[in-house]
Amino acid sequence: MAGSREGALRIALIAFGVAFLLVYPLMIVWPSGWAWQPGQHEYEQMIVGIYATLGIFLLWASRRPEAHLSLIWFTVWSSLVHGGIMAVQALIDPAERGHLPGDVAALFLVAVVLAILTPRGVVARSVRDAA
Repeated sequence: MAGSREGALRIALIAFGVAFLLVYPLMIVWPSGWAWQPGQHEYEQMIVGIYATLGIFLLWASRRPEAHLSLIWFTVWSSLVHGGIMAVQALIDPAERGHLPGDVAALFLVAVVLAILTPRGVVARSVRDAA
């Protein structure tokens, strides 16, 4: 990977990894933007557990992004899908519109930034073949 692009990807992985570890505090501080149907503790625990795990793995991937391309691309695509579903739900239910500038926008940001910074094509294939 190119030096400055790799550096930017590492920084993005660290930033998003830490952000995913902060999902629970965001649910507390900004519930209208981060907690769907506040008070559903089982749902909240599930989401926090999934995103905290992903956050830890993104921090781990930041050390050698080229060795973790499938995790990074999973993060891109799952963020697009999750954000898209939430966007539709927020548009349908006026009570959930606060999520559009909150977690919906955050997931789309994660997807776009990582997609732009993550290598693909020949670079990605050569790294995979070397592994």
